[in-house]
Amino acid sequence: MYWQGCGVGVATLARVRALSVTSPSGPERRERSRSRASRSTIPAGQAAPPPLALSETFWHSCTGTSMGCFECCIKCLGGVPYASLVATILCFSGVALFCGCGHVALTGTVTILENHFSKIPSDHTMLTDVIQLMQYVIYGIASFFFLYGIILLAEGFYTTSAVKELHSEFKTTICGRCISGMFVFLTYILGIAWLGVFGFSAVPVFLFYNMWSTCEAMKSPVANVTSLDSICVDVRQYGIIPWNATPGKACGSTLGDICNTSEFYLSYHLYIVACAGAGATVIALIHFLMILSANWAYLKDASHMHAYQDIKMKEEQELQDIQSRSKECLNSYS
Repeated sequence: MYWQGCGVGVATLARVRALSVTSPSGPERRERSRSRASRSTIPAGQAAPPPLALSETFWHSCTGTSMGCFECCIKCLGGVPYASLVATILCFSGVALFCGCGHVALTGTVTILENHFSKIPSDHTMLTDVIQLMQYVIYGIASFFFLYGIILLAEGFYTTSAVKELHSEFKTTICGRCISGMFVFLTYILGIAWLGVFGFSAVPVFLFYNMWSTCEAMKSPVANVTSLDSICVDVRQYGIIPWNATPGKACGSTLGDICNTSEFYLSYHLYIVACAGAGATVIALIHFLMILSANWAYLKDASHMHAYQDIKMKEEQELQDIQSRSKECLNSYS
């Protein structure tokens, strides 16, 4: 029923436009009105057509509804900062992997040290305190980068809108450009810091890999090993626990038992994933740095363009005023 009424309304609006163009005389208008009334008889049960005074909104609602929705969707998708969105997802993934896996791996490391390398609690008290502090730092890193990623994504939406609306009434401000420059500097500092975190996260991977490779060498049938007890791993040489810690090292079958525990394999693989997460975060920050630098340059060019357009409009207005005054002077003389 709606489309029937819509079709009648469209036809009626077309006839109204045709009548407004031709503008017939009085008798002709009355004759056409009688003939149109005889032709537009509405069957019983059918809704009456809309009044003749139809607006352009009704015209577009009847003829261009689907096209309007499609164009609206295309416009919305065109304003999405896809580069910032990809960098945000990569940053969130990297930070989540580093924080989650690193937290669990640190707990497993403490368990391995307490059960096999330092059975006296006073020998590894400092190490336990450092690990607890690192876990608290992990909580802070996760919270900070969750907020920072959202802020950078919002800044990407802002700068994308500024670039898209370069030739409209949208104008960038000095405050907005300063904020963009501040984000560039802060992201650069965070990128350098995460390079250090990435290198630091590779240290436990190296230590666990040495222990794992030693255990695999002990299990290898081609290895020429005279005595398994002569193969040892001493964690005191890495500075993890003090030299007076007992036993401080694991040899032979004891080392093999450590490598077969679930804590060792879980911590080893979690450290690998945490290191990969730190690397992904570094890549995301580099990506953010490139995006922010480009957006800042675009905003700077946009501000220069708007300043040029303002000067141009003022000069054109002054020129029109001069021309109007000169015409008035000529008219007064004549």
